[in-house]
Amino acid sequence: MKTKTTKIIYWSGVIFMSLWFGASGFFELTKNPVVWDITQQLGYPPHFIYILGVFKLAGVLVLLLPNKLLRLKEWVFAGMFFDITFAFFSKVAVLGLPSTIDAVVAFTVLSVTYFMFRKRYTPELIFDEESF
Repeated sequence: MKTKTTKIIYWSGVIFMSLWFGASGFFELTKNPVVWDITQQLGYPPHFIYILGVFKLAGVLVLLLPNKLLRLKEWVFAGMFFDITFAFFSKVAVLGLPSTIDAVVAFTVLSVTYFMFRKRYTPELIFDEESF
């Protein structure tokens, strides 16, 4: 795969995930009833919903910085993975399997985006002490 194609796929995924998590974080911080009702129905307490919102918006900011904070981007990808995984299993347990379509889509896009991230940036760049 050419570098240009990798870059296009990577940035398309970053923009998609940023819109997804940015909207979710914004709705959590503004107490949007749709997000709050579902999250509380899944059994999560209100203070946890606010924390999710803050970390989602912070993660979006890190993802959108080009060629900066590469090690922190690794942590953002991990945080998104855990968020999607917990959402998936919480929804399966409480709402049933059909309610997990959004988590499956998000996980697929996140996986492709992370793969492109690792293709674009070598471990030497990501874990170089000066890049953090």
